Amino acid sequence: MAVVLGLAGLIWWGGRLIALSKPMRIALLLLLYGAIVIMQLTLPAEQPLRLATGGSVAPWLIFGSLGLMVFAYSKGLQRLRNRAKHHEEQKLTDTQTSNDAFSETELNRYARHIVMREIGGAGQKKLKQAKVLVIGAGGLGSPVLQYLAASGVGTVGVIDDDEVENTNLQRQVLHTDARIGMAKVFSAEAAMVAQNPYVTVRPYHRKLTEEIATELFADYDLILDGTDNFETRYRVNRTAVALNKPLISGALTQWEGQVSVFHPADNAPCYQCIFPQAPAAELAPSCAEAGVLGPLPGVIGAMMGVEAIKIITGAGTPLKGAMLIYDALYGETRRISLKRDPYCATCGTPHQEN
Repeated sequence: MAVVLGLAGLIWWGGRLIALSKPMRIALLLLLYGAIVIMQLTLPAEQPLRLATGGSVAPWLIFGSLGLMVFAYSKGLQRLRNRAKHHEEQKLTDTQTSNDAFSETELNRYARHIVMREIGGAGQKKLKQAKVLVIGAGGLGSPVLQYLAASGVGTVGVIDDDEVENTNLQRQVLHTDARIGMAKVFSAEAAMVAQNPYVTVRPYHRKLTEEIATELFADYDLILDGTDNFETRYRVNRTAVALNKPLISGALTQWEGQVSVFHPADNAPCYQCIFPQAPAAELAPSCAEAGVLGPLPGVIGAMMGVEAIKIITGAGTPLKGAMLIYDALYGETRRISLKRDPYCATCGTPHQEN
């Protein structure tokens, strides 16, 4: 046995000294191993050469099996390392791609947009360069955020101070049971990045206050409001009007939802033109009080996402000066026209009494 090991060492290290290639040295070792196994199987039991090489084929078969297992393991490990290295190199290449160019992966991902006449490559490029802020990561925010990320909107901000609760999961499909207790913005970020690692998500785990609204909105091209209280809605509207930012607003109650685009700078009304003041609490109960159909936020939120893509790419006619109302209970959709209020407290000229 010692003679065989010495011969194997001579082949390996001696071959290295005389510059034999690694595959050649492995082939010589396999040849030596094969010769020993053949001797153990064919020579008589008392033959000196067989006795000198162990006297039995069993240890050599075990040794060969172990060697084969080690070889297979090392090859598998090397393959995994190569795949990981390739994946990291691909991610690095994609990350280094400029904001104006698409990687091969992105071109393949957005192909169904690019072949559309109304969007095309130019429209997809606008989506990649766009910055969109979503207020609320709940019922409406969930589908909006998911589709903005999937569609390739380059930068998506989301602000919400809530955490994921069990009661949210009936309709807020961006979140999961495992993320109960997590801040909604971080849960949303995890889901969006998992869906599309080629977009940038900016989570803001805080309440939208007057103090931060202006500075926050200034960094975005488009605002989407998916909140469920009038105080925040009016704050969002005032800030969007002051900064001339288009505002897409959605609302829900039980079986009905509505969506509209408010943009006085483009001769469309603002939110307060249509809703001059908040209704009495008993006339506008919250979802917790009145209930809401689980899939309804998905329908209205997806419509908000559609309007966002239309505004960014210039496709079609956005819902400016119009409101789309969807009644899920009876399967009806209505579109009504909206007009600016010249004396609106937010975007109009104050009415002077004589």
